[in-house]
Amino acid sequence: MKKEPYLLLIVLLVMLAGLQYRLWVGDGGVAQVAQLKLQIKEQKAENERLLERNRVMDAEVMELKKGMETVEERARYELGMVKEGETLYLLAE
Repeated sequence: MKKEPYLLLIVLLVMLAGLQYRLWVGDGGVAQVAQLKLQIKEQKAENERLLERNRVMDAEVMELKKGMETVEERARYELGMVKEGETLYLLAE
């Protein structure tokens, strides 16, 4: 009858070790939760960056829709275009 308490103790210790392993290392464990929190933080930062980029692009689209001034400005800056009758002076530094 003395072996039964030791056997029960061993079984309980094995179960405790198994549960501790799952808590710290297994699926849904502390390490995985910390990793997921880090991924969430990084994704939120990326989302903010993309939202800001979208806001800038939306403003640019609205300007392009409402007037030719923006189109003219882009043509001058990006394509080096000039209006009819204008003379372009290029200064070399």
